Amino acid sequence: MCGIVGYIGYQDVKEILLRGLEKLEYRGYDSAGIAVLNDEGIHLFKEKGRIADLRNVVDPTVSASIGIGHTRWATHGAPSRVNAHPHQSASGRFTLVHNGVIENYAILKREYLQDVAFRSDTDTEVIVQLVEKFVNDGLSVEEAFRKTLTLLKGSYAIAMIDAENQEVIYVAKNKSPLLVGLGHGFNVVASDAMAMLQVTNQFVELMDKEMVIVTSEDITIKTLNGDIVQRAPYTAELDASDIEKGTYPHYMLKEIDEQPFVMRRIIQKYQDENGQLTIDPQIIQEVLNADRIYIIACGTSYHAGLVGKQLIEKWAKIPVEVHVASEFSYNMPLLSEKPLFIYISQSGETADSRAVLVQTNNLGYKAITITNVPGSTLSREADYTLLLHAGPEIAVASTKAYTAQIAVLAILAVATAKAKGIELDFDLVKELAIVANVMEMLCDAKEEMEKIAREYLAVTRNCFFIGRAVDYYVCLEGALKLKEISYIQAEGFAGGELKHGTIALIEDGTPVIALATQEHVNLSIRGNVKEVVARGANPCIISMRGLETEEDRFVIPAVHPMLTPLVSVVPLQLIAYYAALHRGCDVDKPRNLAKSVTVE
Repeated sequence: MCGIVGYIGYQDVKEILLRGLEKLEYRGYDSAGIAVLNDEGIHLFKEKGRIADLRNVVDPTVSASIGIGHTRWATHGAPSRVNAHPHQSASGRFTLVHNGVIENYAILKREYLQDVAFRSDTDTEVIVQLVEKFVNDGLSVEEAFRKTLTLLKGSYAIAMIDAENQEVIYVAKNKSPLLVGLGHGFNVVASDAMAMLQVTNQFVELMDKEMVIVTSEDITIKTLNGDIVQRAPYTAELDASDIEKGTYPHYMLKEIDEQPFVMRRIIQKYQDENGQLTIDPQIIQEVLNADRIYIIACGTSYHAGLVGKQLIEKWAKIPVEVHVASEFSYNMPLLSEKPLFIYISQSGETADSRAVLVQTNNLGYKAITITNVPGSTLSREADYTLLLHAGPEIAVASTKAYTAQIAVLAILAVATAKAKGIELDFDLVKELAIVANVMEMLCDAKEEMEKIAREYLAVTRNCFFIGRAVDYYVCLEGALKLKEISYIQAEGFAGGELKHGTIALIEDGTPVIALATQEHVNLSIRGNVKEVVARGANPCIISMRGLETEEDRFVIPAVHPMLTPLVSVVPLQLIAYYAALHRGCDVDKPRNLAKSVTVE
């Protein structure tokens, strides 16, 4: 979602901020802006659209060594130049960027700011206007900043500069991610480490309800009570080359192609010296202690959790429930006596999942986070973390994180089964290695996937995906990928549910993509295909080797039946990619969407 960058030091700041914002484009945004401060005062540049549009309005003659920048994903107020960040106080003295949602902004506006003429429709502007009001009432800037923070309810990551002081950036965090980066003769602020890898790989994590006084020489972290906090920096383990497209036209295509490598890296990272897959014994013990596992996730991670449920129940014999985080947070079900929670999130910053984690932590329940980002909020606040080792995922539509999540869940299931003394008739190392090889073969079938996209999806307004058993869960993910980036109305359905209402939507020529990778339901899903064909549908059957028939459009090489979601999703990812490409859509940055959903 929204992204923040800031810099204070000795270099000209404009290009550092703009390049930092470009590194955050993957998060999703609809407008952007920067503010820089020099002896002449604040210079503010904002624009609706992309960073390239912002570059066109930035004055190249302005030079400054302190500044802040922002990419906005609209919540309060439509996307526009006026609503874009940074926002300024009434006099123009204070300039501020903000990620998150201030839930009580309307109340604060009524109680404290009735005499202020607001320029924007955002909740953010309330923050900067409050700071100025309290300074005008006689408080120092730091005191006014702290008092404002104590009044805010909701989530925020904030960076603010003062036109009367070129020596400080004021920073604060609650629920929304924010880091301070350390340099020699400069320091930076970023909502994501990759934004500032261009200048440093040393970062300090900020905790909720902390504020930071950032100068070019040092940083001072304080609680809202004024107590000073000492915290050591960490090294961001990111390779700058990992966040470049290289020769690929889009990040999404690059990340689809990286999936075989990710599979092999996961095998390597979770192997012991004897070549056996292993999980932290403490994590396994927590799983063994549980009478039920609750998987909490959103979107693609939720779909991975549905597959993970099957793996854990079938192999480790532990009951599992999978819940959408945004619903669980406000409608918690009756829990078992000894629950264990698993949170799945690519970014580790998903606000809906974190809201549930806060609740379950308060109830004293153990939690495991499965994430791609070490040191992220969900990782930090859970008891244990299982890393995906997938490398940065930049495209908004998740691909390699989904398959990595399923692979890690498979390893957890097998390790638990082994600890329970359950004999499994396969070697997961070998089976995942086969999966990696098949993934490579499927990634090499791009020409065929492009033909399918052109044949079935070139002009259609909708598309249905049908499957049974684990194929149904993959269909949910395939439909999500297609609708995310091509804007085709796509839905995934359990094959047997067609006759309970959905089949009424079938018209002549309606594309129906069917997965047939499970032997025990193979005849059933093919019967469902016959049902839609009889109503005029245009079927595209993707099957597994050994189950194929002459009518199938594409056949996937065979893998272990429980691991088919790792490979059957790859054709669906590629079909979605080419459907979006043919329609002229922005593949990596689809409209209205954000990569890291950091607001509820």
